[in-house]
Amino acid sequence: MRPAVFLDRDGTVTEPRHYPSRPDDLVLQSGVAAGIKLLRRAGLAVVLVTNQSGLARGFFDGAELAAMHAHLDRLLTREGTELDSVEVCPHHPDGVVRGLTMVCGCRKPAPGMLLNSAARLDLDLSRSWMVGDTPSDVQAGQAAGCRTVLVGQATDSVRSPNPDAYFATTAQALHFILSQVDG
Repeated sequence: MRPAVFLDRDGTVTEPRHYPSRPDDLVLQSGVAAGIKLLRRAGLAVVLVTNQSGLARGFFDGAELAAMHAHLDRLLTREGTELDSVEVCPHHPDGVVRGLTMVCGCRKPAPGMLLNSAARLDLDLSRSWMVGDTPSDVQAGQAAGCRTVLVGQATDSVRSPNPDAYFATTAQALHFILSQVDG
């Protein structure tokens, strides 16, 4: 079993956007691709775990989300790296799309996406990290048994889930995680 780094998408891997719905809405944050590349070279899996309530809310559909993630794949490939997996939660209890309007076990802060990835990819959650820009990202990582990093938030009140580390940027967080990798 190998460790992983689970990454939130919006505001963590990509620049923050309110309900991005087009491929061009996804812009990599500075230094993230290089950090992902180094982590994968060190033997860690890198998995994107993203709540996409825009699907349940009818803001975009599955084909549009697939186009956005294909664009993200192209951006990472240009930088010489890739993700091991992408996990998406399409649900939201206030949605309008039939079949997606529900409370589920995969929407962060629930740990479902991390647990599913761990089972499918044979990942060691106790040696893994969850990196995100919201308390729900930290809570999902903690619930799955991962160490956690909160990025980008400036106030102590937002850090209430008590992440293991805090960094201003995702690139800094990824380099820190790399420094923590055994051997």
